[in-house]
Amino acid sequence: MNENLFTSFIPPTMIGLPVVTAIILFPNILFPSSDRLINNRFITFQQWLIKLILKQMMLIHNIKGQSWSLMLISLILFIGSSNLLGLLPHSFTPTTQLSMNLGMAIPLWAGTVILGFRYKTKASLAHFLPQGTPMALTPMLVIIETISLFIQPMALAIRLTANITAGHLLIHLIGGATLALTTISPITALIPSTILILLMILELAVALIQAYVFTLLVSLYLHDNT
Repeated sequence: MNENLFTSFIPPTMIGLPVVTAIILFPNILFPSSDRLINNRFITFQQWLIKLILKQMMLIHNIKGQSWSLMLISLILFIGSSNLLGLLPHSFTPTTQLSMNLGMAIPLWAGTVILGFRYKTKASLAHFLPQGTPMALTPMLVIIETISLFIQPMALAIRLTANITAGHLLIHLIGGATLALTTISPITALIPSTILILLMILELAVALIQAYVFTLLVSLYLHDNT
């Protein structure tokens, strides 16, 4: 039972070779570019949405933070499209893999921290020891703040992995129950079918929201260090 339940989270292979890289690059097809003078409605809507998201994220940033705008918008588009593609039948969601999410979270977090120590050295060091702290609590607070700093990339990766994985497991379980009830009692199967449709709509929203939350937290880390 466990093997069937978690089959969709196993990285796929073809002729014994992993095809995860090809799957990760596939979302680029969803964002076509046009060389025409006037774009079609789909590309125009994409450009408007990208500009809207980018404007909201860059409101709090200074010039140094705004230089990360291309990276942040690329990140949210990649995570969002990967999450949405994972909802298709017989597909694979790369963001269900903790290793991949850590591979995104750790370099981005490390980049923001390095920027903080380079441009705001005093402010970055001040985070480890709040002003007015008693001398007796100084070692403990420094240790706690250090641990909380290094936990940030883990929190980013685990949040994304847990939310996407939980949704896929629910869809798999309710879908299996619906299929089993269809052969026994088609009328009774309408109830889990309705729940499954509502869950799919919820997962569409979760796929986009989690991409936005991941990128927004990276943006906030960047804002604190620039």
